[in-house]
Amino acid sequence: MIYTHSLERGARFYAERTALASAERRSTFRELHTRVGGIARSLRAHGFGVGDRLALLLPNEPDYIELLYACAWLGVIAVPLNTRLSATEIDHVLQDASPRGLIRHSSMAAPTVPLEWQLVLDEEPLDAQGGSFPEPIYDPAAVLALIYTSGTTGRPKGVVLTHANVLENLGHVMYWMPYKEGGVYLHAAPMFHIADFPFIFGSPAVGACQVTIPKFSVQGFCEAVERERVTHTVLVPTMINLLTQFPDLKTYDFTSLEQVGYGGSPIAPDLIHRTRTMLPNLKLIQVYGLSETGFLTGLQDHEHTETRLTSCGRPSPGIDVRVVDESGREVEAGHPGEFVARGENVMRGYWNSPEETNRAFRDGLFRTGDVGYQDADGYCYLLDRLKDMIVTGGENVYSGEVEAVIAAHPAVREVAVFGIPDRQWGELVAACVALKPGWVLSAADLITHCRLSLANYKTPRRIEFSDTELPKGGSGKILKRVLRERFWVQRERAVN
Repeated sequence: MIYTHSLERGARFYAERTALASAERRSTFRELHTRVGGIARSLRAHGFGVGDRLALLLPNEPDYIELLYACAWLGVIAVPLNTRLSATEIDHVLQDASPRGLIRHSSMAAPTVPLEWQLVLDEEPLDAQGGSFPEPIYDPAAVLALIYTSGTTGRPKGVVLTHANVLENLGHVMYWMPYKEGGVYLHAAPMFHIADFPFIFGSPAVGACQVTIPKFSVQGFCEAVERERVTHTVLVPTMINLLTQFPDLKTYDFTSLEQVGYGGSPIAPDLIHRTRTMLPNLKLIQVYGLSETGFLTGLQDHEHTETRLTSCGRPSPGIDVRVVDESGREVEAGHPGEFVARGENVMRGYWNSPEETNRAFRDGLFRTGDVGYQDADGYCYLLDRLKDMIVTGGENVYSGEVEAVIAAHPAVREVAVFGIPDRQWGELVAACVALKPGWVLSAADLITHCRLSLANYKTPRRIEFSDTELPKGGSGKILKRVLRERFWVQRERAVN
C-alpha cells in the first residue's frame, strides 16, 4: 500500500526530478522506480513473497532505500538491523525475526545464525531480473517492517509496523515538518531508527530529493548540506552538540537548510541557545515518539520560548496522548504520570511476544513507559523513563531533571544520571560525566553547581568522569543500563 503513496506517486508526478543522491550516484524518480521494480523482481526470483522477512544490515546509502521500497512493493517485511550491534546481538534479533534472508555490507558485523539466504551487497550485487514488474501490493494491514527497539532498558523487541501505521505517521511528520516540492532531505540519522525511517516514504510523495551519507560525521554532514543544498533533516541531540562544537562550521554554506527536527533523547536548553546563535535562520522542531508509535508530539520553532524549552510539545491531530497514574486513571494538568497514547500510528504489537504486547496496552492505550506531565495548555514535559526513575528515601527523582542541571555547566559535554543501590535509602543518585576537551572539573565543584538548582535528595551522591564518550545505542541514546549494571551485580533492585 505505502509504495503506491510514496515512490510510485513520485514517479508519476515528478518523473525527471532528482529523487535520490549520494556522493557517488544520482537517480531521477523515473529511474529509481524502474530500478526498484527490478530489485522486487529479483527478490521474488529468490523466493521472497508477502509476509517473508528480509533483514537489512547496511549503512545509510541508496541501496538501503531501494531495498526498503522493493520490500514495500512486494509485501516483504523489512527487518532493518542496528548497525552498531555486535554479532551476538545481531544473532538475538535474527533468531527472533526468523528472516528468510539477510542482505548486509561487508563492513558490518557478520552474524553466526544460519540463514536460508544471505547476500553481501558490496561484494555481490543483487542483479535485477528480466521480465515484467510484479503488481505492488495494496493492503493497509500488511506488515511493512519489524523495527527493533533500541534496548536502552533491556533486550530489543520487534515492533510490528503495518503499511497503515507508517502512512499515518507520515501525516504526523508532515504536520510538524511540512515538505515542499523541490525540497531536499538528508538522512543524517540512522535509517534503521524510527526517527528517520518515515522520511524514506514521505520524501517521494511530495517530490523531495533524498540525500544519504553512510555514517554521521560533522564534516560529512556539512559537506552534504552545502553540496546538495539540503533543506530538511533530523538529528539527535548528540549530533547537534557535535555540530555546534565544530570549529569549521562557519566555513560551510548552510543557507539552504530550513528545518531541523530533533529528538531521541533530552536536550539541554543551553544547546538550543548555542544552535540558535550559530545557525540563526534555522527552524527547530522538537519531536517525541517511540518505535512503537512513531511521532507523538512536536514543539514548533515559534514555541521554543524560554518557558517551554524543556517541553516536547503537543500531540498532532489524530493522536490521543494522556498522562495516567499507576491504576490507569488520568491525572490533572501539572501532575506527573505515565504517558499513554492511541491512534492509527500505534503498532500492532511485538513480534513473537504476546505477553509483552499485552503488558504494553491497557484499556486500548499504549503505555509508553515514559514519565512526565502535561500543562494546562496541553504541552508535554518528559521527566524520565519509568525504568530509569530513581527512588531514594521514598522520593522520586527524575534523571532528566538532574541531567539538565549538570548539562548546563559549561565544562560538561554529556551526562547520564542513574540510580545505584544503597542500604539506607534504597537508591542514591549517581552521574557519569564526560567533559569538553581542555576542561577540568572536580566532583565537588559539580555537586556545588547542582545544589544551586536541585533539592538535596536530587543532588548526585556519586559522580564519575569518563575519558571517552558515554556508551550509546544506534539512535544516539546513552545506554544507562550499561553504566549502572556493575553497581547492581548480584543484587535485586529493591525499589522502582
